[in-house]
Amino acid sequence: MSKTQIYAHRGANKEAAENTRTAFNRSLCYPIDGIETDIQLTRDGVPVLWHDDDLAKLGYPEQRIDDFDFLSLADLDFAAHFAGAKKESVMTLQDFVGAYQSSCGLLLEIKRYPNEPQAQQESKVRQTLALAQATLSDRVIASSFDLDSLLYAYQLSPDFPLVFNLEPEHDASFAERMLEQHSFLHGVCVHISTLDEGMMRVVHRHNKFIGVYTCNTDEQISRALRLEVDVLISDIPQKALQMRVR
Repeated sequence: MSKTQIYAHRGANKEAAENTRTAFNRSLCYPIDGIETDIQLTRDGVPVLWHDDDLAKLGYPEQRIDDFDFLSLADLDFAAHFAGAKKESVMTLQDFVGAYQSSCGLLLEIKRYPNEPQAQQESKVRQTLALAQATLSDRVIASSFDLDSLLYAYQLSPDFPLVFNLEPEHDASFAERMLEQHSFLHGVCVHISTLDEGMMRVVHRHNKFIGVYTCNTDEQISRALRLEVDVLISDIPQKALQMRVR
C-alpha cells in the first residue's frame, strides 16, 4: 500500500460548499488523513477561511475578504454558491483548528492578494503560526504560494514545517533551485501537471516533503500514488482512498 496521505481539498467540496464546517465534517465521513484549507484576513484582522481573491461566489465580485469586518462577514452566506445548501457563516481559523486538530492532519495555506499590504500579510502569518503551534500537534503544516510569507514565517518560527506551493509553470529545475536557496523549507507542493520522476528525484535528493494538488482524475491519482508523494490533495478524496488500497 502506498505511504501517501490523502487530504481533502477545502473539505469534501463536491458535497458541500468549500471551506465550510459542513464540507469539513463530510470529509471526515471518509478515512482521510488530513484537510487542506485557505486563510485570509478580515479588515479588522481576524483570520478566516476563504480561497478566492474576490467574493464573486457570494455575489460580491468587486470585493474581497479584507473589505469586510468579521461581524459583517458573519452575516453573509458562505454556502450561497452551492445549490441546495443551508446558510453557513464564515469559519474562523481558530474555530477550524479547534474543531479538527484532533481528527486529522491540517494543511493551512496562507493566501496573499496581489498588492496586499505587508503589515496585513505579516499579521496573517503571525496569527496562523500562533494558532498552529498552540495545537502542540505534529500534524499541522503551513504552506503558501508567496515565498515572502514563508520567509517571514521562518524568521518567527524556524522549526515550524513550511511548504512552498509551486505554480503549474514551475518545473523540477525551479523546485531544485528553491530548495537549494531556501534550505529551511520543509518541502514543496506541486501541481499535478509537473509531477514526474524528475520532480521526485529533486525532492528526494534534498530529503524534503512533497505534496501534490489538483489531483482528481484516475490517471492523476494513480500517478501520485505510484510515485509515492507524501500528501495527495484532492477534491475527491474518497476516490483517492479507494485507489490507494487497490
